[in-house]
Amino acid sequence: MSFRNVEVLRSVHENWNRRNFDASTRDVAENCSYADHARGETMHGKRRFREYLESWARAWSDGKITNARYMDVGDTVIAEFIGAGTNDGFLAGLPPTGRSVAFRFCEIWQFDKNGYMTSGRCYYDLYSILTQLGHLKPIAMAA
Repeated sequence: MSFRNVEVLRSVHENWNRRNFDASTRDVAENCSYADHARGETMHGKRRFREYLESWARAWSDGKITNARYMDVGDTVIAEFIGAGTNDGFLAGLPPTGRSVAFRFCEIWQFDKNGYMTSGRCYYDLYSILTQLGHLKPIAMAA
C-alpha cells in the first residue's frame, strides 16, 4: 500500500505543476488537515487545502515543483523538493515583485488504510523566499 502512497503524492505535485487542482486533490480526505508551519497556518478540509494549493499557483503562475525526492515510511510519505517560479501574484498579502525564487520545501503526509491523504504538514524557509523577493533585506552576519 505504501508504494501507492508515494505515487499519490507524486501525482499531487505533478498535477499542481499542470494546475490541475481537481486531480491534485482527488486523493485528499474530505476532513484532512494541513499545517503550513512557516506561516503558522492550518487548513481544515479538502476544500480549504485546495484553496491553499491555488494560492501558491496564483503567487507564481509559472511555478514548478522540481527535483522531488519521496521517502516511503509506511502510512507516511515525506517529500523534499525545490519550489521555483516568478512572483507575479500576491503571496500571503504581499504584492508581486516580478522576481524569480527557488526554495527548498519539505512536506509530510499521513495516509489512511484506503490510501487517502488525511493529515499533512510542510516546512520551508519563508525568510529566504521573502529575501529573494526583496520584501526583506538580508541580515548581515558578523565576521
